[in-house]
Amino acid sequence: MIDKIDTTQSERETISLARSFGQHLSRGDVVALYGELGSGKTRFVQGVCEAFGVRSHVSSPTFVILNRYEGRDSNGEELLVHHFDLYRVTSTDEIYDLGYEEFFSGEGICLIEWADYLGKLLPPQRYDVHLSHGESIDCRRIEIHRVSKAAATDSLAERQVIHEDPRH
Repeated sequence: MIDKIDTTQSERETISLARSFGQHLSRGDVVALYGELGSGKTRFVQGVCEAFGVRSHVSSPTFVILNRYEGRDSNGEELLVHHFDLYRVTSTDEIYDLGYEEFFSGEGICLIEWADYLGKLLPPQRYDVHLSHGESIDCRRIEIHRVSKAAATDSLAERQVIHEDPRH
């Protein structure tokens, strides 16, 4: 179980911390990322992707919602990393159209920026990573928590995307 609070002083340190965290992930893990714009969510994703040897350019899929990267697990076997950016998602239907359940229950690693937009659709077993701005421009406070809850009920009310979005 990872339960960690750390402070990084640069983008490179944020990526390095995420790479170290990524080395503890296993197939099927879901990582929910929370934080304001510019808090380092994409840099954190880049570090996790480095842990899996992803060679392609890792960038935020803001306009396409999902990027997939090919990496390798600790045994050298192919591993898909699914990188979601839900910043522009405005409805539950968009989430269902992605087939999110298939990704969350698959053999890859799922990294979700703006995970709070999923509300109760988030899987009960996951890692929550909260990133916030620190005292200086490059400083970031990063909290990592292992979430392990009983499975949520499947009622329609429980499955709604719940967020208040000041952008819309």
